Amino acid sequence: MRIAITGGAGFVGRHLAESLDAEDTVIVSRRTGVEIDDVDALTAAFAGCDAVAHCAGINREIGDQTFQRVHVEGTRAVVEAAQRAGVKRIVMLSFLRARPDCGSGYHETKWAAEELIRRSGIDHTILKAGMIYGPGDHMIDHVTKAVRSWPVFGTVGFTEKKVRPIPVQEAVAVLRAALAGQVPESTVAVMGAEELELGAAVRRIARVAGRRPLYVPLPVWAIKALAQFTEWTMVTPLVAKAQARMLAEGVNEPAPYAPEPPVGIRPSLPFSEDLIRAALPEGRFGAGDLRVARWWASGARVRADRAVGSAR
Repeated sequence: MRIAITGGAGFVGRHLAESLDAEDTVIVSRRTGVEIDDVDALTAAFAGCDAVAHCAGINREIGDQTFQRVHVEGTRAVVEAAQRAGVKRIVMLSFLRARPDCGSGYHETKWAAEELIRRSGIDHTILKAGMIYGPGDHMIDHVTKAVRSWPVFGTVGFTEKKVRPIPVQEAVAVLRAALAGQVPESTVAVMGAEELELGAAVRRIARVAGRRPLYVPLPVWAIKALAQFTEWTMVTPLVAKAQARMLAEGVNEPAPYAPEPPVGIRPSLPFSEDLIRAALPEGRFGAGDLRVARWWASGARVRADRAVGSAR
């Protein structure tokens, strides 16, 4: 079976691609020169493919990469291109609590994308996934670098919310089962086997990373303010505004309701220290994580190139 993966250079898309036969896998991303809303380019990429794993998505808006463009217009283009190319199945990776009229651009555009898939007339499965972790993620990566960088760690709110973290290898297994038509429901909730409070998850990560910071509960408004600040200042924000909303709600049950995949496909691994350890990044946060540092380095390269040109 030949499969195209939108967002194939992203976290989940990359892990999915690595699990498949490279000769029968088409990676679709900006890095391969395909914009997510370019119907003609997508049609060419989907040619000869049996299925599309639609994993493209963003958790913050930068320039013209808006939620509306990537999630809604991108999904509309994916559907049209799949119809033109004769793709038989689309599997979309959505968010566990994507829903309409909730005041979050991320959640609402993910829901609008789900609806486009449902109305496409193409056989499909929508995976409403929770918090996925593994090598190269944002969850373990950012918590680990934060507790290595600062002696204090702010937790979200004064009432503990719950999460069900999913190992990326299990999320990929569900994606592959859905691509093969082995998930009977058209929309399923994909959550990890272990439910725990967010603070307990953070403390477990910190313990594996060898750190014991002081944990300080912060009101949700403060976390949202921190998210806005780090979106402005960091290349990859410590926490994005959409992520702050997710954490404030909890990531342990779907909204609206969707059933879990059948036993045998459903994730079954706990949020174990071994899996956390396998995902630990190197280092901590530093000046290189700041957008101004990247801007300065880019400018320095331009100035150096101009100086070389002048010397000639």
